[in-house]
Amino acid sequence: MKVKDSFVLRKIAGSNVVVPIGSETADFNGMMTLNETGAMLFGMLNKDRSIEDLTNAMLSEYDVSAAEAETDVKAFIETLEKAGMLE
Repeated sequence: MKVKDSFVLRKIAGSNVVVPIGSETADFNGMMTLNETGAMLFGMLNKDRSIEDLTNAMLSEYDVSAAEAETDVKAFIETLEKAGMLE
């Protein structure tokens, strides 16, 4: 899975914010604020990545169990899917 090119991550006033660009601005009303973990995962999704890739990145970066990392990654992906941000 990969984030659509029409969504970009920007640092605005110290916050990680995903904003739509191009034609997506008409369909997506608003923006999404991410914590540092979400920003890391979102940044990785500029290329096609699997749940396993994202989970392994969380495990190498944070002190969490494999089960917790996978659960968090799946919840994050579900949020992006519901928002229409993934290809």
